[in-house]
Amino acid sequence: MSERLQNFIDGAWRHSTAEQALSVINPASAQVIAEVPLSTAGDVNQAVEIAARAFVEWRRTPVVERVQPLFRLKALLEQHRDDLALSITDECGKTLAESKGEMQRAIENVETACGMPTMMQGTNSEDIAAGIDEHMIRQPLGVVAAVTPFNFPGMIPFWFMPYAVAAGNCFLLKPSERVPVTSQKVFHLIQAAGFPPGVVQLVNGGRDAVNAILDHPGIRAVSFVGSTNTARTIYSRAAANGKRAQCQGGAKNPVVVMPDADMEMTTRILADSAFGCAGQRCLAASVAITVGDARPGFTEQIVSTAAHRKVGYGAAPGIEMGPVISAESKARIEGLIARGESDGARVLVDGRGSRVAGYEDGYFVLPTILDDVPPDAEAARTEIFGPVLSLMHAHSIEEAIALVNGRSYGNMACIFTTDGANARRFRYEVNAGNVGINVGVAAPMSTFPFSGWGDSFFGDLHAQAHHAVEFYTQTKVVVERWPREWSRKF
Repeated sequence: MSERLQNFIDGAWRHSTAEQALSVINPASAQVIAEVPLSTAGDVNQAVEIAARAFVEWRRTPVVERVQPLFRLKALLEQHRDDLALSITDECGKTLAESKGEMQRAIENVETACGMPTMMQGTNSEDIAAGIDEHMIRQPLGVVAAVTPFNFPGMIPFWFMPYAVAAGNCFLLKPSERVPVTSQKVFHLIQAAGFPPGVVQLVNGGRDAVNAILDHPGIRAVSFVGSTNTARTIYSRAAANGKRAQCQGGAKNPVVVMPDADMEMTTRILADSAFGCAGQRCLAASVAITVGDARPGFTEQIVSTAAHRKVGYGAAPGIEMGPVISAESKARIEGLIARGESDGARVLVDGRGSRVAGYEDGYFVLPTILDDVPPDAEAARTEIFGPVLSLMHAHSIEEAIALVNGRSYGNMACIFTTDGANARRFRYEVNAGNVGINVGVAAPMSTFPFSGWGDSFFGDLHAQAHHAVEFYTQTKVVVERWPREWSRKF
């Protein structure tokens, strides 16, 4: 019988009060690896009440002391990185190399948040008026929460947690019910790092737990990563309940390939972007727009690369791509490929109906390439979230930029070129928050915010870096005067 996972509340592991649970599936083998409880609103309420009590002392803890558990956590994450990476591979499906890279990004966020003594400093102006000084200071919000997705179970919680607690808040995580095992392991390390009880807590669950978080008056801010429809719903409900919210949605990331691009390098980088993590990342390249004479050379090379990519269980040697997350995702992706074909696209490489030797029950979709995809087709507008690259073609950079900007998403846009003027024009004109120049995955480092635009983000302040500091703190302005006759009395 598989292990039933627990919640982490008040510094201890506790069984959920929920009777219902879901099976956690290894997508490569379709085998059950754990059971996750669908925690109730009562579980959430208990965690929030405990966090609210813990906040009273945690916010009074000097910031230089608040970051000490983060320093210890960074060391623990580094020590256990390989085990955490294998857990990600087993429950999420990505390759072991991808999982290790994910954990490195998590560690970098912890390291950045350790600079909170400097990052949350305020400002002051002496003699802003005659005999009057003015100061702006930052103070924590209180209890905050994050709802995180399946595709990066090791990294995305660390876009939020380290900054929130270093700034003096108490933090509640609701991980994806599809991939909760990695969070269990991470929270054992959080427990070992020595955070006071109630400062960092974990509640597993599904929709009921999320709704309880959104409706609870004791939670001041909510962070979310997921689909655009869900992000919009969560942002609206959080705002209606008076909460701050930062909600990252879906994407349809275009990449422009100019005729002067280094085609060998471009193909290699774009294949990793489109097919890495089985295309299940919000910064995956999903549309490649070739300009002019770039079309034949790039098309030939990307088709060859896609057709020869080695697919299988992510921890096996030499594997370049793993499965998608579930049978439902596989069916949805294959349905969208069929829809693209019916809309007029040509299937140059077809990954449907695939089976991998030794893992015949796994949820595998091989790399797929659709050519001549009409701009208004479903495959050009919908986030497929799988290893599918759609090819479109333009006669000029002006036409290419128009295709890039003619969509509702704005997570990422990239260009491959050796022409600095075209690169600068692209950077200046495209409507996307993360821009890559000869880069296939324009993922900001932990010292920069993750800056989605349009339907890819709902909110004002993004995850990571100084945006995270601003999101998890509220400013207080103090205007003070000390008349001379008062000072004589003391």
